[in-house]
This record gives sequence, C-alpha cells and structure tokens, in this order.
Amino acid sequence: MLEEDELKPYIGGILKQLLARYSIDSLMVFNFEGGKKNNQTARIFSGYNMSAMGYPRNYEGCPLLTLEMIHHFLRSSESWLSLSQDNYLLIHSEYGGWPVLAFALAALLVYLRRCKDERKALEMIHKYAPPGLVELYSPLDPAPSHLRYLKYVSRRHKSPELWPPADRTLNLNCAIIRTVPNFDGEGGCRPIFRIYGPDPLAPHDSSAKVLFSTPKTDDFVQLYTQV
Repeated sequence: MLEEDELKPYIGGILKQLLARYSIDSLMVFNFEGGKKNNQTARIFSGYNMSAMGYPRNYEGCPLLTLEMIHHFLRSSESWLSLSQDNYLLIHSEYGGWPVLAFALAALLVYLRRCKDERKALEMIHKYAPPGLVELYSPLDPAPSHLRYLKYVSRRHKSPELWPPADRTLNLNCAIIRTVPNFDGEGGCRPIFRIYGPDPLAPHDSSAKVLFSTPKTDDFVQLYTQV
C-alpha cells in the first residue's frame, strides 16, 4: 500500500513508460477505487489528460460487482478494443481491489471468447499476482462467487437475448458452510445472515440496503459446533 505522496510518482513513472511507446489516444483507463468523491488516482490520470472510468472495488464488502456494472465494463472494453488493433486497456486497482480486478479480467477473457473455461480464466489471471494476495484482501474465499458470476457471463454466448440477465426473484433455501469457523475458541460459531441489495419497493434507488437480517434472539442465533 502506497502513501499518498508515493502514489503520484509511482503511477507517473508507469505512465511515462507507456506513453513513450503508445499514443495517449490508444489507452482506455479503468480504476477500481474505494468510492471517494475526490479520488486521488483519478486526479493523477487527469494530470496526463487521461480520464479514468471508476468502478467500486467491492459490493458491500464482497469482492464482486453488480451485474449491471459487469455488463458496463465488458461492453465498454469490447467496444474500445474493437475500434482498433492499436487500442489498449489500462486497468488499475487501489488498495484491496485486486480480487475484483482479477474477476473483471477473467470475465473479459470469457466474454471475448479468449477462454472458454471459467475456472481456467480465473486461474490464468491469478498467476500474475504473488501467492496469497487474494487471501490478504478478502477474508472469505471469493472464488465460488467469482465462478458463479463467470458462468452468467458465459451464458451470453448461448443466449445473447438473455444478456444481461433480467432481475428476478430468488429464493434462498439453504446456506452451506464447508468449514465451521472457530469463533469461540472451542470450535463453534453463531452465524448471523444479512442480505444486501436494492429495495424492490424503490426501483429508482439502486443503493444497497439490508433486506434481511437474522433476528438476534436465542431462538434464531444458535451455537453450531464443528461436529
């Protein structure tokens, strides 16, 4: 993690190397950021007359994007790359944004049919990072969710008319925890579930709200052991 006074010369050095080889007009910039209004990384790019398209680095703490944002990223990337063989994508993630950046690149490989296998696409991107980087930034393993969303992207080739997927009601029948966390020191935990998403009763408000939370009473919050 770079301090603010270190970030500008770091990114500036990279941009100077790139602009020595490529035209500034050939680069489209994406930045997975922390959501600050006055984003420092975006200001650094603007100093080089480059505008960075910002995406959040997580959704309510989960290293994923909404399907709407995934669709926007994929279509923008495809459109830019198809304009010229000399066009390139410059993608930057701020601290903690690597898991989402890895997912976005894997989704782009699947979307452009550069890789047909979702798991291989994700593994291919992870090879470019030091071991353990995903675990460092994400307390939960994001791979199952990433693979599920990559399968959504794959469906675009099978049923283009169904992409992006329309909103529909889902029923959550069960939640499976493969390994029970040892929160109490004796091999058990008391899980509380929260579901975040836009309020279906307020279609014009896309911000995430708590749609469901387990009541904090003894009837619902029970102790589950590893056994």
